[in-house]
Amino acid sequence: MKKTLSLVAIFAAGTSQAAGFQINTQSARSTGMGNAAVAWLDDSSAIYSNAANILGDKKLDVTVGDTGILPNLKFTRTGGTEEGQKTTLSPPPHLFVTYKVMDSLAVGVGVYTPFGARSRWVDDFSGRFRARESAMAVYNINPTVAYQVHERLKLGAGINIGRGTLELKRALDFVESEGNVHLGGAAWGVGFNAGVQAELVPKLLSAGAHYRSAMDLTFKGHADFQNVPAEFQTRTSDTRVQGDVTLPQSLAVGIAFTPIERLKLAFDANLVDWSDFQQLAIEFPDNPALNNPLPKRWRATWNFHLGAEYGVTDALSVRAGFVADPTPSPRETLTPDLPDSDRIAVTGGVGYAFGALRADAAYQFVSLSDKQSDAPGATGTYGGQAHVFGLTLGYSM
Repeated sequence: MKKTLSLVAIFAAGTSQAAGFQINTQSARSTGMGNAAVAWLDDSSAIYSNAANILGDKKLDVTVGDTGILPNLKFTRTGGTEEGQKTTLSPPPHLFVTYKVMDSLAVGVGVYTPFGARSRWVDDFSGRFRARESAMAVYNINPTVAYQVHERLKLGAGINIGRGTLELKRALDFVESEGNVHLGGAAWGVGFNAGVQAELVPKLLSAGAHYRSAMDLTFKGHADFQNVPAEFQTRTSDTRVQGDVTLPQSLAVGIAFTPIERLKLAFDANLVDWSDFQQLAIEFPDNPALNNPLPKRWRATWNFHLGAEYGVTDALSVRAGFVADPTPSPRETLTPDLPDSDRIAVTGGVGYAFGALRADAAYQFVSLSDKQSDAPGATGTYGGQAHVFGLTLGYSM
């Protein structure tokens, strides 16, 4: 099952914060600027955005927060009526801590959720035989170190330890009745990240790049079949399930410009390599007859982020941003088990400092443009919107 993003992918059905099922809102300050952060953001949340930037001007920095993702995904089957999802709020949290051992060396650790999604389709959803309810999350533990090799150049690197969990409920069609299957599993994986940041023109122009490796996970769990007619029970008894997952590698590059003392402008371009996701498959080791891989053929995509931050006073800052994030899914393989669409987002935020303490809040409106599906047996149009709310509290000294 190399080249297969299998078991976990089903559980990503629904609207995550970014295309595919990536979540990049790991800092309310960054979210308010459209997540354009790779060249400049130097608080502890830089563990996610660019490991080199944890070498900020503070001895100790701690950030903790949460993000509320409220999706509203719609599907209109060809010749049918619009169908939607039940209201579901996903709250991926984040925690980062960094410490400067010396002026040129900093260490830190982050705990956050870089991938995940959650959805619950309405009870009579026409695609309930593919997915009725789903929940998926990958929790990342990310020890990080950064070193200043030159007064204008910083390098950073980290280890990513991922814990993935997933759950799926799906209806089963027995012609004269309906049953249900409840699947669940978990896995561990390891990857790495590395970044660089350079001050091209001191106090005016900086640039950065940050790479995250792919991460292989092997999910193992169980399938619980319910309301199965007697004549089908020998073929659909409770059993083990498993699947190999490759979370995508990514590369972010960005620049930051400070034209005047209180104004910062930033632009990031991110490449997310979804091309390992060529099919969607669940393996049943004890009952291979249930295996039914589906082609997906996702492709690598670029997404783009533009942001601005203005310091109204020494304590108060306001932010705004824009995001363009195309879907990696082609039309011919787009189905209800893993819906997606091109996304445009506008963001805003505010931050306030109280001495050593600070608070940042952000809002992001995500518009999912209508995406036509030509998949056999599941033709229709996907679209909708999502609201994203972020709050991060910080302490530094």
